[in-house]
Amino acid sequence: MHDGGTVAGHRLTGRTRVSEVGTWHDAEGPGGEPSGLLRFNDHLLAAPGARERLVAAISADRRLAQSGQYGLLPVADLVAAHGEVWLIVGRRAVPTVADLLTGGTQLGWGPDAGSAATILIETAQTLLGLHAAGLAHGAVHPGTVVIGEDGSALLAERGLLEALRSEPVSPERDIAAWQGLARTLSASWATGQPAQLLDQAAAVAASHGLAAARDVLTNGRDLLPAGFTTRESLVRTLHAWSALPPVAAALPPARLPESGELRTLLDPARHPGGPPPAESGGMRFGPGVPADTSAAQIWRQGATQHADPAVKSRRRARPKRRGALLSSLVVCLLIAGFVLYMRMAPPAEMSVTKVSVSAPKKTQGCDAKTKIMAVVTTNGESGTFKYEWEQSDGRVTEGTQRVESGTTSVDLPLIWQVSGPGRFKGTATLRVLDHTPEGKPIAAKASFSYKC
Repeated sequence: MHDGGTVAGHRLTGRTRVSEVGTWHDAEGPGGEPSGLLRFNDHLLAAPGARERLVAAISADRRLAQSGQYGLLPVADLVAAHGEVWLIVGRRAVPTVADLLTGGTQLGWGPDAGSAATILIETAQTLLGLHAAGLAHGAVHPGTVVIGEDGSALLAERGLLEALRSEPVSPERDIAAWQGLARTLSASWATGQPAQLLDQAAAVAASHGLAAARDVLTNGRDLLPAGFTTRESLVRTLHAWSALPPVAAALPPARLPESGELRTLLDPARHPGGPPPAESGGMRFGPGVPADTSAAQIWRQGATQHADPAVKSRRRARPKRRGALLSSLVVCLLIAGFVLYMRMAPPAEMSVTKVSVSAPKKTQGCDAKTKIMAVVTTNGESGTFKYEWEQSDGRVTEGTQRVESGTTSVDLPLIWQVSGPGRFKGTATLRVLDHTPEGKPIAAKASFSYKC
């Protein structure tokens, strides 16, 4: 668990989580400030040119931060020692939306529909800023959306997986991923009219883009719970989640480097001011980003007025950066070639191609818990689909399933318990409701027999 070890002066606290690119460690910086460290998976670093592409992606993030763009988890440094590579960020990398989804299910608490809308508005605005700069995120899902201490939503791991795998990314893929995030939050944290509002935003994103989807949410704020603009529910949920015992990930063997053994992989000459400061708040309305409507201005004013006073004081104390325009021009020149490359890749969206369901052939005995197995086959792209299990006894269970890039099949088991004497034939039907050919639900079913 590396509890108490240090990397570059950052003490690991023991709380960890596993991502697609490595293992995140919660940490404290040299001055006791919260920080996060990501140890990259060795097999991803072994690919030809992986380190160089990783450095390029992270350097682009730092330049964006220096030019005034925020909404990304702020990068402090990228260091290497003993063949291992560590990314150091200036904020905690926990909890993610995935953490809150899991914790809320386990303990019976969780954010509300207003929290979901806040996360979606802030992530949409961050993606709009990235796309205006000619970049894309490439891996937007609940595991890469980090909730800051003030309830703001920050995107982590921008471009990392695609850099390590040498895969192109595009704004179109980000939009499709944001739609999946919206549908997941709608199904998990909202009901009634608020859920319909989130689903409407997801649909609008596909046809009119993220700016229009953002405006759907801000214009529909009257349908959302009180406190939506102040992130109150997210902050309360964050405090409840922090009280949970840390979960240690199963880590590969690692030797924690001494400070003298570390070397930075970033070019100090290009970053004379050191790491950019951690920004608070996920929204930025500036040059290159679609202008905010009056509704968005109201949302932004509410979020700013009710932010953590300590965070606001740090923001006031932050010295003004000069040369932001020059930095923006430099960013555009450096990434222009990459923009053309990314635009050439056709947008790819996850699609469900087949559903199969199987049940035990053997007659089930008294008080049996029968396991119905379903396999959902996809085209290997990342995304989130909705499904429902319908049982012949009248019960219906709805859910959502996240599919990561490279995964072509997902298991969706159903446990059906039958009790008492008698005979019974049960039929279970699985329907996948979206991301299907022609947009129509596809289904499969299986039956079992019970005798007691």
